[in-house]
Amino acid sequence: MVWAMDWDDLRVFLAVTEAGSLSGAARTLAVNHSTVFRRINGLEAGLGVRLFERHRDGYVPTVAGEEMRTSVRRIRDEVDAMDRRVTGRDLQLRGTVVVTTTDTLAYRFLGPHLTAFHAAYPEITVDVNLDTQYLNLSKRQADVAIRPTLAPPEQLVGRRICDVAFSIYGGPAYLAVHDAARPLADHTWLGFDDSLAHVEAAKWLRREVPDGRVALRSNNLLGVLGAAVGGLGLAVLPCFLGDPEPKLTRVAGLPSEVRSELWLLTHADLRRTARIRAFLDFMAESIGRDRGRLEGSPSA
Repeated sequence: MVWAMDWDDLRVFLAVTEAGSLSGAARTLAVNHSTVFRRINGLEAGLGVRLFERHRDGYVPTVAGEEMRTSVRRIRDEVDAMDRRVTGRDLQLRGTVVVTTTDTLAYRFLGPHLTAFHAAYPEITVDVNLDTQYLNLSKRQADVAIRPTLAPPEQLVGRRICDVAFSIYGGPAYLAVHDAARPLADHTWLGFDDSLAHVEAAKWLRREVPDGRVALRSNNLLGVLGAAVGGLGLAVLPCFLGDPEPKLTRVAGLPSEVRSELWLLTHADLRRTARIRAFLDFMAESIGRDRGRLEGSPSA
């Protein structure tokens, strides 16, 4: 019997080379560790060659594994490109649109806009994937990204909708015993960990507030929001998140450079797909009408 390679085995192989371990590949592929182990062993047995050196701290490709990785990457890129091209010719206003966005936008902003989209296009299902990082639209992990950013990835296409404004907020328990008019350095602050160091609000905090005055740091704006509601200190939050919170008061605005921008993005090969085009156009118009909430307008 002639042994034939399985594309799923090659996907597992590539995931192990990129993650450097079976457990890392399993997380990437959302499968069990044992599945990855079994497929790698089966692939090596079928090829009759060892593809990895097993070490205590991970899997390292052999010379044969390195050569195979180059070829499999090329195959993967061709398959991904073909998938995007074929999907891009889909003219049906039905099916699924996978959207990646942040938990804060999903929690405090996007709900009414997604509801309106569903009313307009009931045969299109929206899958919302919440992640603080960009999913790979080139690999079809998502079709559309709705992201606050000042530097959208160059390989994506889309449109800037508006600014995202930030302000300083405090809870009633904190403000009852701390005068908001005191110098910034005299307040207790809630900040961001290193994963959010690129955010303009985090840069402003580092410039204006001594490290010793920061009582809490979080990798998630909802963590900062919760601590502010609890009265731990002052927080710098996007206005669309802080303004609707009944247990927070906007204490002060921030310089205009402390901001982000909201972008709607997709891959160039997907923008001709009817359902994706419909989603992008609808959301751009709908969010555009609601931009005052994002830009921190007092009347929004």
